[in-house]
Amino acid sequence: MRGPPASVIPREELGASRRLARTIQRTLGRSLHVRHLDAGSCKGCDWEIAALLNPYHDVQRLGIDFVASPRHADLLLVTGTMTRNLEEAAVRTYEAMPEPRLVVAVGACAINGGVFAGTYAGRDGIAEVLPVDVFVPGCPPRPEALIHGLLVAVGRMDPYRSNPESSPLTRSGTG
Repeated sequence: MRGPPASVIPREELGASRRLARTIQRTLGRSLHVRHLDAGSCKGCDWEIAALLNPYHDVQRLGIDFVASPRHADLLLVTGTMTRNLEEAAVRTYEAMPEPRLVVAVGACAINGGVFAGTYAGRDGIAEVLPVDVFVPGCPPRPEALIHGLLVAVGRMDPYRSNPESSPLTRSGTG
C-alpha cells in the first residue's frame, strides 16, 4: 500500500517528510532503525507511534524501520514514566545499542513523569536514567510531532564520526 495521494497530505508535512528521508539517507547511508521501549505508559503514546506505520503517515517510505532488538537499533524511542522496576532493563537496552545511539523521550510522562511525577514507583522523566537527545512533548504527541522529533534526532547524528563524545553536536539531556 502506498499511502494517500500527495494532494491529501498537507504541503508542510510533505516537505518535512522529504527532508527527513534525505537526512536519514545522508547521515546513515541506510534506513533509521528504531527500537521502541515502553517504560510504563498508559499506551496513548504507543498508539500514536503505531499510527506512524499506517497508510497515511507510512514512515517506512521515509526509511524508518522499527526493529525488535536493540542491537540493530540506531534510536531508542521511550514512552511512559520510567518505573523503578524497569530502570535496569532500560539501561541494558541502551547499552546494547551500537554507537552512535540516540534516545528520544516521547510524551509528558517520559519527559517529566507527567501525572505520575513525584511518586514512589517512578522517576520524574527518563532523563534521570538515560541520556536523552530529543524530547517530543504532548499527551500523547501527534504523529506529525513524532516525525518532527525524529527529524531533529537524526540531525544530531554526525555522519563522519562513530564516537558521540568526540562529536561537535551536543546532547540536550542531563545524562
